[in-house]
Amino acid sequence: MKLIENIRKNTILLLLITVVVMYFVLKDDFQNVLDALLKADLKYILLAFISFIISVCLKGYVNYLTVNNKDKISIKEAIKHNVIVQFFNGITPFSTGGQPMEIYMLTEHGISGSKATMIILQNFIFYQIALVIFGLGAVLYNAIFHIFPKVPVLRELVLIGFIINTLVAVGILLISISKKFTTGIMNILIIFLEKIKIVKNKEKTIKKWETKLEEFHECAKVLRKRKKLFILGVIYNLLSLGFLYIIPLFITYSMHDFTSLNVLDTLTSSAYVLLMGAFVPIPGASGGIEYGYMKFFGNFLSKTKTSATLVIWRFITYYFGMILGMIVFNMDERKKHKWE
Repeated sequence: MKLIENIRKNTILLLLITVVVMYFVLKDDFQNVLDALLKADLKYILLAFISFIISVCLKGYVNYLTVNNKDKISIKEAIKHNVIVQFFNGITPFSTGGQPMEIYMLTEHGISGSKATMIILQNFIFYQIALVIFGLGAVLYNAIFHIFPKVPVLRELVLIGFIINTLVAVGILLISISKKFTTGIMNILIIFLEKIKIVKNKEKTIKKWETKLEEFHECAKVLRKRKKLFILGVIYNLLSLGFLYIIPLFITYSMHDFTSLNVLDTLTSSAYVLLMGAFVPIPGASGGIEYGYMKFFGNFLSKTKTSATLVIWRFITYYFGMILGMIVFNMDERKKHKWE
């Protein structure tokens, strides 16, 4: 009951934020945006939906590969898990709700809690490395071609986000190489944070992070033995991100505009927008991610087209995934109760 109540509260909050954000996006140009939406070419919007579905399925396939060493779930079940995760990530700040739910779903298949946690950690490592590779490509592309002259402050903010993600990936690498070295660095950092009054209980914090480091280290040891899985996991996550990031190009084509955006500009802009969204502590990064989209894609599109493509893009990449995940989750829960 508590889970359902939290879902309701977060959903109501999300709807209120959405209404406010869309009001500010559309209030000055509503009629022109509406006309652009009504004239949109549906075949390109369909391509955008297909691209999103492929992205979700690719991540689901990575789950399937990661699980199927000794424990078995079907590809269908692995993809279903990822669809449900879209819903729980969407209604929680910083997308924190998906991983606990995925661990729960894996244990429902008879996989131990420790093994399920290991699987989630492995998938996190694959995704984090793919995110850094894509982010590096985006940062380098912008550094060479300077495609965002209008948003210098946001550009620098995204660069900070990229650096943070890179440090996380480097941290994962350090843990996989030397647990002792990483533990030493962690202890020094916690002692420093205690001195500046950020950490209150040093011993409890150290114990908590030692447990997490142990889990990461064991996970990294497994991946060193399963090199093929590691390579495939990163490649499929790169492809998943690619299909997700290219969606604005199809939507722009639906506006009968085939010249304003190209593939590289679209991939780079999407990478910047979603890196910026990582800073917003609201479910779905609502507000911040729309602002980032308007500013980054506004370098290439008119205000009307930027607003119109934002409405479709946000629905496909966020609300559609959430709606689909909610439907699948409810169907799954009803099926379980039916057999109880």
